[in-house]
Amino acid sequence: MIDNRTRNRLTTVGLACLLLAAVAVAGFALIGGRQGVLLLIARMRRVEPAANHPVVWEQGPPAEPAGDRRPNIIVILADDMGFNDITFNGGGVADGAVPTPQIDSIGRDGVNFPLAYAGNATCSPSRAALMTGRYPTRFGFEFTSAPVNFARVVAMSLGNPFHEAIYHKEREQDVPPLATQGLPTSEVTIAELLSKAGYRTLHLGKWHLGETEEFQPERRGFHESLGFLAGGSMYEDPDSPEIVNAKQSFDPVDSFLWAAQPSGVRFNGGPVFKTDGYMTDYLTDQAIAAMAANRHRPFFMYLAYNAPHSPLQATKADYDALPQIGSHPLRVYAAMIRNLDRNVGRVLDAIREQGIEKETLVIFTSDNGGANYLGFDALNKPYRGWKATFFEGGLRVPFFMRWPGRLPKGVSVPDPVTHFDVFATAAAVAGAELPTDRAIDGTNLIPFIEPKAPGRPHDALFWRSGNYRTVRLADWKLQVDGTRGKQWLYNLAVDPTEQRDLAESSPEKVAELAAVLARIDAEQAKPLWPALIEAPVLIDKPLGRPMTAADEFIYWSN
Repeated sequence: MIDNRTRNRLTTVGLACLLLAAVAVAGFALIGGRQGVLLLIARMRRVEPAANHPVVWEQGPPAEPAGDRRPNIIVILADDMGFNDITFNGGGVADGAVPTPQIDSIGRDGVNFPLAYAGNATCSPSRAALMTGRYPTRFGFEFTSAPVNFARVVAMSLGNPFHEAIYHKEREQDVPPLATQGLPTSEVTIAELLSKAGYRTLHLGKWHLGETEEFQPERRGFHESLGFLAGGSMYEDPDSPEIVNAKQSFDPVDSFLWAAQPSGVRFNGGPVFKTDGYMTDYLTDQAIAAMAANRHRPFFMYLAYNAPHSPLQATKADYDALPQIGSHPLRVYAAMIRNLDRNVGRVLDAIREQGIEKETLVIFTSDNGGANYLGFDALNKPYRGWKATFFEGGLRVPFFMRWPGRLPKGVSVPDPVTHFDVFATAAAVAGAELPTDRAIDGTNLIPFIEPKAPGRPHDALFWRSGNYRTVRLADWKLQVDGTRGKQWLYNLAVDPTEQRDLAESSPEKVAELAAVLARIDAEQAKPLWPALIEAPVLIDKPLGRPMTAADEFIYWSN
């Protein structure tokens, strides 16, 4: 029997579905066309968080145990941070208007990997690579998780007058529900590996690796987890007088986040509740509290900020500190970077204050390059391309490691490294055994920091997103867009910013790299779910800029 309350809920859901179908059949004529439909879909998905409540981290031993102690490992992951967002390499947001001394200090006082690459050019697969030490395509985690209705509208929004977006409606039936688009449970995560080695494992911030119970952080090796499962979140109530907002009307991703994702977190699988203040500040407060609770036992902390990913929301104090930036959206973004840098500094200060600096390896990186949909020109300067492209701007990320007394200071490693090296490096530092029943693509980076390093960490690196595939072999890089039948070849040793395409003039080198690409590609698995979208992404212009038929682009599959 169905009680009246359940019947009413089902009726409400049914009416909502009928309304959505009616809007679609009407050709998106209701509530403002495409963006209106997107907002309706998003609001139907929205879950309002409960009131904030205190978080109590489980307390470790009250004193340091006798004997040698294994080191702590803290991985700090930024979200969509462009290569030019920090001032370490002489750049910075708005022509260096926002210094990032705290983030820079990790590389300055430790080791910098200037040729660091993301595991993929978009969020979910990149995080899957970091979590498992493997190419995400080895286990089918090829595309960023997204609901079908969102994909439909985004496909229509990302086409342009010169290049249509391709939408594969025939594949919709093969796409599982969004919540079940997760990291396969057959994969061994870095948290599972370190947990078995005796570490207390802690997750804070963004997850984006599945939402149903079997995919949640506390079921994937983390003893405690405080954050959000979806791919994005608001930072604070947009109506707060302490918050400055900037909406990007040309960006469908931005519109969806404003409608669907209130600012909220959950603790250890519990219900969603409001943060106590601005998200980046709150996550840092809680990370410091978690470190204090665990300072007398080895811990692994995965601190995955959602900053500076859209939506653009900054604290008023950070915004007011940057009056020299004339563009309101860029000023909000710059204020978000300012806030993130300060909070990274708070984490570093807490490590020192708790007396665990010499026992703590800190790794800082970003999940991929800066996003074109923000509409800003210089996020990945001097590199071409954006998030979702395999040009250097989409893949190159800051990557620093600091461990006082154990790693040298001010060293720069000249070889290509990537996100899945975090897995193997953490395992080596913790004394944990790597899985032997599967290919591990990551390499322990510690030996490569020494002056007499044993060669390069990787002979070749590979990326795939549908028909768009790329390989870097030594200093050569080949990109293949199968949808367009287009190839790009660059010698990064002499052309690191990919200005001179050598594909036509060097057919033998193209053939050599194509053979390596095909070999690695053959080792990968089929995608866990199909790509619905093949969207044109301009290489040299962000979204919202005027375009011409001559603009170079790739087709991004998701």
